[in-house]
Amino acid sequence: MSLAGSISNGLQAALLLATGRREGLLLVAPEREAAIRSFWAIAVCFPAFVCMRLLAWRESGMPADPAHAFAADLLAYVIGWIGYAVLSREVARALGRERAWPRYLAVWNWCNVAQYVLLVAASVPALLGAPLWVDQVLQLVAVGWALWLEWFAARLALTLAPLAAAGLVALDLALGLFLAAASGSLAGGG
Repeated sequence: MSLAGSISNGLQAALLLATGRREGLLLVAPEREAAIRSFWAIAVCFPAFVCMRLLAWRESGMPADPAHAFAADLLAYVIGWIGYAVLSREVARALGRERAWPRYLAVWNWCNVAQYVLLVAASVPALLGAPLWVDQVLQLVAVGWALWLEWFAARLALTLAPLAAAGLVALDLALGLFLAAASGSLAGGG
């Protein structure tokens, strides 16, 4: 399959999974090649990542050295993405699901696109002057949906019990929080 076909299938899979449709899993090949190609999701998500950083700075104020802060955040973005891939493989191996891991990784990568889109879309009403409570409700719904999507994808792709899938989501969250704190320290924020 061509790279464009892999990206198209991955995005379609993420859209189907984000709407609770299990057949999205079938659009992602179970081979190692699909997992490797799915890392294009990092580039696809990059504009949303930049948007999220700008929105955070709009809320918290511009950092003293924006270039340095952005570089630290970008480093955390890449390390988090690659780091979770490595960690999730070890968890899949420990759970006896190593053979299913390439498809899981591909699905996880593409679902990140849907998660970023959800989070950015939930921020638009605040930019348009919506009341604070509307912004907070939308952010809560977007984060909840993003967490559910990651859990749903892990359950399907690795055929895991609900608690084991929640453990993978918790691992991703813990890594993200650790890297956010490290990024803030590198940028001089704490």
